Amino acid sequence: MASEAAQKRLSKEYAAMQKEPPPFVWAAPDEKNILTWNYLIRGPPDSPLTGGEYHGVLLFPAEYPFKPPGIKMFTPSGRFSPDEKICFSMSDFHPRSWNPAWSVATILTGLLSFMLSDEMTTGSVASSEAYKRAFAARSHCWNITQPRFKEAFPEYSS
Repeated sequence: MASEAAQKRLSKEYAAMQKEPPPFVWAAPDEKNILTWNYLIRGPPDSPLTGGEYHGVLLFPAEYPFKPPGIKMFTPSGRFSPDEKICFSMSDFHPRSWNPAWSVATILTGLLSFMLSDEMTTGSVASSEAYKRAFAARSHCWNITQPRFKEAFPEYSS
C-alpha cells in the first residue's frame, strides 16, 4: 500500500506527464495500484531502436519518493532480458545513488538513454545493431499478443 507521500507524489507526476510528456516515453499508473506503472518507450529516429515500441513496468516502493523503483521491460528488445529487473543508477539496485527529486519522466528518459548505450549490467544483453533493429520491427506485433500490454495500452493494441 502506498504511503500518503507516495500517493500524492505519483498522482502529481502523472498529471505532469499528461500535461507535458517527455519525448519518446509514456507511463501511467495501474488503476488498482498507483505503485505499479506501465510504461511505453518508442525508439527514437536514427537509432537501432527506430520504430520500436517497448513495454515495461516501474514498481515503486511504498516509501517513494525516498526509495527508488524496480524496473522491468517485457518487450524483447535485444538490449534487456524480458521480465527481468534492470540495474541502472535510477533503479532499486542502487538505493544510495537515488535522488528523491527524480521523477517518473526522469527515470524513463534515463532508461531510454541507457537503452541506447552498450553498457552491460544486470538485466542487459549484448547484441548487434541489426539484432536490435529486427526486434524493433517486431515489437508492436509482439506487444499486441500480450495481455499485460493490451490491458495497459488498449489504444495501441490493434
